[in-house]
Amino acid sequence: MTNVWNERASMYVESDAHRTGEDLDTLVEWAEGASMALDVATGGGHVARRLREAGIEVITCDAAPGMHPDVVCTAESLPFADHSFDVVACRTAAHHFVDVGMAVSEMARVTRGTLILVDTVYMGDDVEAAEKLRDPSHVRNYTDAEWRSLVADTGLGIDEVRFFEHTFDFGAWLARTGCEGDDAVRAKALLGDRVVDGRLTLAKLAIRAVRGF
Repeated sequence: MTNVWNERASMYVESDAHRTGEDLDTLVEWAEGASMALDVATGGGHVARRLREAGIEVITCDAAPGMHPDVVCTAESLPFADHSFDVVACRTAAHHFVDVGMAVSEMARVTRGTLILVDTVYMGDDVEAAEKLRDPSHVRNYTDAEWRSLVADTGLGIDEVRFFEHTFDFGAWLARTGCEGDDAVRAKALLGDRVVDGRLTLAKLAIRAVRGF
C-alpha cells in the first residue's frame, strides 16, 4: 500500500476534497491554544499547513515516505512517548487503517490534552462497495456509535461531535486512485444521488476528545 500512496502523493496535495472544508476549519478551531501538535497520516499535509498557519508547531507522520512526513510510521505504531503532544489530529484517513482500534488507542496515548478525529462515516453498504471499488486500500467507514465507542475505549472523554456534508469534484475523486472505465461507472451507480452535477457529497464527522474530561 505504501508504494500506492507514494504514487498518489501529488494528487492529494492538490485535492480539492482535502485542501479545504468546514471539517478542516473545525479541526483548526478545536486546536486553538495548543503549542505542539501531531498530524497522523498527514497525506497532502493540509492539516499541518493550517495548524502551522495558526501558530502551532506540528510534527507530521505517515506510512508513505512519498507524502514527505517528518516521521514515517503507521498510525497503529506511533514512535512517540506518552503525552508528547497538546493535540493529536487525524483527518480523512482512518478508514484506511488496518486496525483502527489500535490507531485510536495510540493517538490517545501520545496526546496530553486533545484528540481530534475527522473522517467519513458509514453511509450504507452501497457506498462502502463504491469506496472499495474506487480504492482497494479502503478498509471501511464507521458509524457515529462506532466512533464514540472507539474513543471511549481509550479512556478519553468526548467533548464535542459535529457532522458535515462534504461536497467535491467526483471526477477528481475517481482520478486520484486511477478508477476508470467500468469500475468508475459502477462506482457512480452505487453512489446514486450522492453524485449531482459532477460533484459527490459524503457525510463526515469530527470528534474532539480530551484527557481528564
